[in-house]
Amino acid sequence: MNRYDVIVVGAGIAGSLVSHRLGRLGRRVLVVEAGAADATDPHAAFLTATAKVPGSPYRPHPAAAWPEVTDLAGADGAPGFRAAGHLLQDGALPYASGYVRVNGGTGNVWTGLAPRMLPEDFDTEAFGYGRRWPLTYDEVEPYYRAAEEELGVAADADEQREHVGLPLPAGHVFPMRPIPSSHLDRVLAAGLDGRRVKDPVALNETELRVVGTPHARNGVPDPRYDGGRGYVPRGKDGRDAPDSRCAGHASCIPHCPSYAKYTPLKTQGRWSASVTLRDRSVVSRVLVDGTGRATGVEYRAYDGTVSTARADVVVLAAHAVENARLLLLSGLAGRSGQVGRNLMDHPVLLTWGLMPQAVGAYRGPGSTSGLEGFRTGPARRARAPFRIEIGNWGWVWAKGPVETDVAELLTAQGLFGKELRRAVGDRIRRQFTLQFEMEQGADPANRITLHPTERDALGLPRPLVAYDLDDHVKAGMAAARSVSDQIFALLGAEDHTDHAPAAAWPGRFEYGGRTHGYRGAGHAAGTHLMGDSPATSVVDARQRCWDHPGLYAVGCGSMPSVATSNPTLTMAALALRSAEAVESDLAARDRPVPVSPATPGAAP
Repeated sequence: MNRYDVIVVGAGIAGSLVSHRLGRLGRRVLVVEAGAADATDPHAAFLTATAKVPGSPYRPHPAAAWPEVTDLAGADGAPGFRAAGHLLQDGALPYASGYVRVNGGTGNVWTGLAPRMLPEDFDTEAFGYGRRWPLTYDEVEPYYRAAEEELGVAADADEQREHVGLPLPAGHVFPMRPIPSSHLDRVLAAGLDGRRVKDPVALNETELRVVGTPHARNGVPDPRYDGGRGYVPRGKDGRDAPDSRCAGHASCIPHCPSYAKYTPLKTQGRWSASVTLRDRSVVSRVLVDGTGRATGVEYRAYDGTVSTARADVVVLAAHAVENARLLLLSGLAGRSGQVGRNLMDHPVLLTWGLMPQAVGAYRGPGSTSGLEGFRTGPARRARAPFRIEIGNWGWVWAKGPVETDVAELLTAQGLFGKELRRAVGDRIRRQFTLQFEMEQGADPANRITLHPTERDALGLPRPLVAYDLDDHVKAGMAAARSVSDQIFALLGAEDHTDHAPAAAWPGRFEYGGRTHGYRGAGHAAGTHLMGDSPATSVVDARQRCWDHPGLYAVGCGSMPSVATSNPTLTMAALALRSAEAVESDLAARDRPVPVSPATPGAAP
């Protein structure tokens, strides 16, 4: 079969959800996935991997390569950085995030955190930066609820309403009760709740409070959900699994051994028979007819064989970078000049230290709670807002795995045997990290283009990134570092933050007389922005390409702002909204055309 109602490019979270919704309605859907569907057992691959990085549970094929965090390195003894691998770079600072091209995509290796955006996040132009959405929070809200059901979100509605500021109605219930707070969360809450710290940029004070974070992760179902019908968690293959819940393995990135965390494979397990997955197939071009309407795709197998498939609707759901790359390869959607532009991420400032007492590091998900007070308000005019994740996994993101501590105590302090074991145990038990996720506004200068000479294994131009941080983000990082200093002082914690050596921190810069280093959150957004005009945006509010009927570009690439919340839930909500629009397009195609009775005396 080579003719379908819909072709979906990419089987990640957005692509899997769109395919599920349309397949449930009986639509013939072909999902074309660049990665492999029968990858090696991810748990075994993770355990045997030398570097425990996001892509380590999988083995990339040269025909479907992906960027990994190990592709970046700082320049020893000099400013700048080096970039290798699939995603080449020539910006002032590095785009420090990667992604994974396997069946399920980066949704297989995400943290599982699923907070909503706040109402004011949909219009940062009101604060003097970024882009305004063509949607409001209220318009997205019903799809947030639908996405929370699909992903199985665990959260406390009262807490989200009172301490985050979400306008949840009275009686709102999430599918599952919140994931329990970690011991570290409780220790920090005891030391911080109700205390105040000063924002050195906005010159105001903010009250601290440790607040639980929504998770797309199986916990205890809430019997009040869905009008008292409750919620049944889903297992690895998407089937009902009432007893499946988070077991605290501390390996959500890159792999959850208990399969409590949502991945697109759970949605794929519920696909109807009318949905077909074609893996190991790299789409190289979107096909359009003489009017510009999308008619199908051209794709290449790993051996280079070129094939085509036809459909009435084509949905690009291949990640913000790969969606932009494919539009550029196809020469499509170029009227606004915005394809590939406005690349955003959450640059993450990390600070780390030792608490005076044991805090139970390396137990549970990477983060179960955070500090929400710096996400909103007029301070956004002066500096980027940020959300503070409380890191349960010691210093692993900042300095590497526990072996790094062992090596430091062994070589730097000359400890051996019993003394070494005692020192390692003492250090690990007291470690904690604060992760400041900064909002980055849409900037057309941050962009994806096609490399003029470098090609991948299939002969396709590799993506090239130009990326930088503006002063609004850098001011946010400076404020975050000051807030961190005050929090450490309130906790009586030893601050071990040191963004050195330069080789370990490719994202490193001087600002305000201080050295700052950042990591990438893996939250790529903005490369095919939605808007209310084809002159200034690539897609409309339903993620339909303005220039090409029948062509959708879905995912975080459509988001005009990335706010401070992990973007996955918003992406899922937008995907479900677009699935409705696709079905509406197909229904219009299928609608019978009324035929008027012949007029008497008219020619036959």
